[in-house]
Amino acid sequence: MNTPPFIVTVLGFDQALASAITGALDLFAFAGISWQRIHQQPPSPKFRVQVASAHAQPILCSNQLTITPNIAIEDVSHTHLLLIPTIGGDINRVLINNKNLLVHIRRLQNSGADIAANCTGTFLLAETGLLDGKVATTHWGYADNFKSRYPGVNLQPDKMVTEQEAVFCAGGGMAWIDLALLLIERYCGHKVASDTAKSHVLDLSRSNQTAYASSRQHKFHQDKDILAVQHYLESNFSQRLTFTTVARLHNMTERTLIRRFKQACQLTPLQFLQSVRLEHARKLLETSHASLESVVSQIGYEDLSSFTRLFKRHTGLSPSQYRVKFLRK
Repeated sequence: MNTPPFIVTVLGFDQALASAITGALDLFAFAGISWQRIHQQPPSPKFRVQVASAHAQPILCSNQLTITPNIAIEDVSHTHLLLIPTIGGDINRVLINNKNLLVHIRRLQNSGADIAANCTGTFLLAETGLLDGKVATTHWGYADNFKSRYPGVNLQPDKMVTEQEAVFCAGGGMAWIDLALLLIERYCGHKVASDTAKSHVLDLSRSNQTAYASSRQHKFHQDKDILAVQHYLESNFSQRLTFTTVARLHNMTERTLIRRFKQACQLTPLQFLQSVRLEHARKLLETSHASLESVVSQIGYEDLSSFTRLFKRHTGLSPSQYRVKFLRK
């Protein structure tokens, strides 16, 4: 890695999420400055930031804010990092309208730039082919759409940030925070990233986005019989259930139920039931002071230790840590 200041270029386009452009620019621009100002130390800027768009045209963001770019993407010959922000508008329309940007993303990657995309901006990155065969993530609510469009990508939608061969992806709309801090650490080391996070009152690392996901993401399909099964599981999740009984109630064999469920939802009935139970556990932890034993009983589990392991595996937090973080006081 070279010495600072490193050049960060944010690629702008109409219907981008404004905060994913301006917020990321702020974090990079104030790395080496905010912490120093707070502690009355000489500033030491680590990054030089710029916004680029096709032909340097103004960018009309999804919140109707217009951003004036610093440079045309065609004129960017060198950057250490190219950041693709969240698509805030209709994904299909944005992809169709910005095919001309794909050649510049590939060009800058070939020249040695790190390439990073946030949230649905990963769709634009995937259009270049640079994610083929690589691990990636995107917003959990758009994971099924992404998988159907780009089957050659190793999508891991539970992850907040992924990286392979200097190509980075981040999950939800505000995951640009996690992405920017990770990249600051990559270029400047842990201390600068930690100081930047603390000066902006941010968590330095969130490992996954499943703590924010909903089981509803698995109901975007057309199999009416499986939708009926899902409705039954959502209505009876607190009961002791066997899938032999569930299948019989819906005029199927257990084997047929599992096969059709996986075809429709890309997960097993047990995994869906677990996601429903975990979602209700999260709501109880967010809204009540009920004991963990009571929470476990209310969602249909009996063993607190096994539930705790499952909860932490899916959310990255223990139930008590989750309550501290999300309890609505």
